[in-house]
Amino acid sequence: MSAIAPLANLRIWRHRAARAPWLGSTLAALAAFVITIANGQIQGVAGLLAAALSFSALTVLVALGQMLVISTGPGNADLSIPSTIALSSAVSMLVMNGSDAMVLPGLLAATGVGAAVGLSNFGLIRLLRIPPIIATLANSLMVMSVAISFGRGLKIKPPPIFIELVTLRIGGIPLLAMLALVVSLLVWLVVERTAFGRSLCALGQNARAAEFSGVRTVRTSLLAYVICAGLAGLTGALIAGFAGGNSLDQGDEYLLLTIAVVVIGGTSVSGGRPCVPGIWGAALFMFLLVAMLNAAGASAGLRMLLTGAIIISVIALAGAGSDRS
Repeated sequence: MSAIAPLANLRIWRHRAARAPWLGSTLAALAAFVITIANGQIQGVAGLLAAALSFSALTVLVALGQMLVISTGPGNADLSIPSTIALSSAVSMLVMNGSDAMVLPGLLAATGVGAAVGLSNFGLIRLLRIPPIIATLANSLMVMSVAISFGRGLKIKPPPIFIELVTLRIGGIPLLAMLALVVSLLVWLVVERTAFGRSLCALGQNARAAEFSGVRTVRTSLLAYVICAGLAGLTGALIAGFAGGNSLDQGDEYLLLTIAVVVIGGTSVSGGRPCVPGIWGAALFMFLLVAMLNAAGASAGLRMLLTGAIIISVIALAGAGSDRS
């Protein structure tokens, strides 16, 4: 009996985790927040929370799109996100040209550029039958080439009102976090309450069965890639406003980070089971992890090593868990 009891408890915890896949990332974020504050090297709970929400909001916006792509099935991921961010940030700054009146057109232009990249990604996958990872990686190189030609030497500051908006706090809560929360709610409603959401889950769980059932798999996959790249484009403009201008390396950190956040947040790597709430916990956890390492005085190399090890470990464990289930 003593040997059976732990196994029974393990099954119970696995069942609970399956019903609430967002719980692990949420608890990890809370633990990281408490440890960071307990160290005493970060001054001010409110300041840490505001910084965590601001930077995590940008991660959340990109990761929501990556979640949709990963949910379309095994082997699907958008590796063109960094180059999309680089190109869209340059386009947004050029369209805005420092004018307050051009903020909205600049945001729309950046989102449109992202959507166009998503459309080209899907075109390579569907028309040329190239595996998604290879297609998006190859397209990323082409998009980055355009970004380099277009954005090199571009020194345009964001409009003053745009800088004010992306750094604004209302009641101590960053406006960026509020925007990301609204987008998260919209994506959650789409996933949970619309035909597209049901088609996405069906496609990710079994593409052939979904097609035989009448699911418009091509349209569903197309929308996932376009929405993903569109959100990356919007994020590129927001990053440019937050950083005081565009830069070709602004999207570099979002390649592995978005995949890690999606998987740590509870979305199945095998597809068909997106988890919007877990995106927030995972994004906050990743930010706080870096904050803890910085507070501990870890070198840049050690921070990268530890962060990479944690990301790889969690993704490997999540993938193994998905395979067993």
